[in-house]
Amino acid sequence: MASKEEIEALIKAKGDEIRQLKAEKSEKDTILAQVALLNELKAKYKETTGEDFGPPPSSSKKKGEAKKTDGAPASGLKVDPRKAAKEARAAKRAAGGVDQATSTASNSGGNATVAATSNSGSAPPVPSLESAKYGNLPMVQSLGMTDRVWGRIDGLSPSRAGQRVLLRGRLHTSRAVGKGVFLLLRQGIATVQAVVYQGPGVDKGMVKFAGAVPRESVIDLVGTLTAPREPVESATARLVEVQVDELYVVSAAENVLPFQLEDASRPEASEDPEMPSVGMDNRLNYRWIDTRTAANQAIFRIQHGVSQLFREFLCERGFVEIHTPKLLGGASESGSSVFTLTYFDQSGCLAQSPQLYKQMACACGGFEKVFEVGPVFRAEKSFTHRHLCEFTGLDLEMAIHEHYYEVLELFSDLFIYIFDNLATRFAAELQAVNKQHPFEPLQFCRPSLRLSFAEGVALLREAGYDASEMEDLDTEKEKALGRIVKEKYKTDFYMMDRYPLSVRPFYTMPCPDDPTLSNSFDMFIRGEEIVSGAQRIHDVELLGERIDAMGVPRETLRTYMDAFRHGALPHGGGGIGLERVVMLYLGLKNIRKTSLFPRDPKRLAP
Repeated sequence: MASKEEIEALIKAKGDEIRQLKAEKSEKDTILAQVALLNELKAKYKETTGEDFGPPPSSSKKKGEAKKTDGAPASGLKVDPRKAAKEARAAKRAAGGVDQATSTASNSGGNATVAATSNSGSAPPVPSLESAKYGNLPMVQSLGMTDRVWGRIDGLSPSRAGQRVLLRGRLHTSRAVGKGVFLLLRQGIATVQAVVYQGPGVDKGMVKFAGAVPRESVIDLVGTLTAPREPVESATARLVEVQVDELYVVSAAENVLPFQLEDASRPEASEDPEMPSVGMDNRLNYRWIDTRTAANQAIFRIQHGVSQLFREFLCERGFVEIHTPKLLGGASESGSSVFTLTYFDQSGCLAQSPQLYKQMACACGGFEKVFEVGPVFRAEKSFTHRHLCEFTGLDLEMAIHEHYYEVLELFSDLFIYIFDNLATRFAAELQAVNKQHPFEPLQFCRPSLRLSFAEGVALLREAGYDASEMEDLDTEKEKALGRIVKEKYKTDFYMMDRYPLSVRPFYTMPCPDDPTLSNSFDMFIRGEEIVSGAQRIHDVELLGERIDAMGVPRETLRTYMDAFRHGALPHGGGGIGLERVVMLYLGLKNIRKTSLFPRDPKRLAP
């Protein structure tokens, strides 16, 4: 339910709209339709707060005090919500309101008809769709199919001027001007202007109906594509517009939304701090509305692009996609940070990673090169900007012939492939994100910059940081190193290898020239880790020694160890956090913005 402040803002905006309509001398019926919506908002305010909208009532009225002319009661007068609702319904009937038109479908040929209903019988009926060309469609219940061709906004161009088009989308905005209404139809991040203007084929009732459709409703438009005199700057399809002669409502939205899309779409660094904004919790509570903004549509299409490009690259190189279990009889890598559960009469947990199973498939199962895109669960009470309790992992594992640098070179080529193709194939999406969340394009080297852990520590020490070659870097030092690397090497993306063995998991291969170090690596974007990987131990005796050294009970890893008793290929791999990659690539400040329905220690819904 919308808050008091949100409804107040809607009432104020609607009042301003009505005053503008009057200043433009719009049709009386158009104004009445908006007044009806204003009265509904005030009734909603009364229902929510238990109070009438406006300042406290005055005991006396000043002589000559003028009545309000925007359809709202004068300040200080009490509003009877029942009377207001009744007046609103009457006004909507007079305006051909959306809520008063009901539809029935004809079973022959898929043609739909619409009839207006009114208890008083005073409202004129809305004729059938074939003659009126507007109204509420019957509920889509798969009664039949037609050969109609449905268009996409991003496929409209001036070369198609004069053609008839059929479009379905959401009503982004509407604006009544004189004898017409300007609509902005939205599909994803694409928008096009549509004009409903009284004239041949479009009667006054259709114009009134169009002006009363609530924003965010799903509508169908039929009309002729034209080239406007001037580009339509408010639309993404700037060089075309649709002259509408048929308009149908498929699914009407409520008049009062939890928040307005224009508020949710406002740039974070807005020049006017007094403008309404939408907080993260409110966005996530109504995520299905929040994802309608152009920036969020673009973020998740870019996320789709990353996983699509990940698959493309690996499949072209002979990798096989696998699907490992997420219900385990023990922890993936250790006994901590897992969600435990009861599996019938056994204890189990959710997979912390696909690590052990992708090794068994790659090195022991004969597949040699495998990858997986799937959920990862971490029971860590981390309330940071970059941690989630559930995220999507992009994991790969591959057999190697001589050196684990074969894995690093593949990762380098993989990310260059992803970065290049995001820039070319998702340019419109990147522009949409940049409009609301400005960011610097990612800089990277070809091939990717590779440093040893010792070299990274040396750079930090030169900059005055206290860093040890035998301890992992904390978040602050990682970010500092990212800034140093960017300044010195002009890259936001780099990799670092030969980490201390003591800070890596038990299955990590020790360095042959220094047993205190490991054949492992991490990769970074803008100073934050996105990949962790290594050469794995494929010798069962050494594996057992490392398991014992790390204090992990062998019994919990019995089947894993058994897999290496029957011959295993030398191998290595790594895991990528999808949400984190997208967050850092786009320069966003919170990983919740790149998780469709995020799960953190405090959020389990929606």
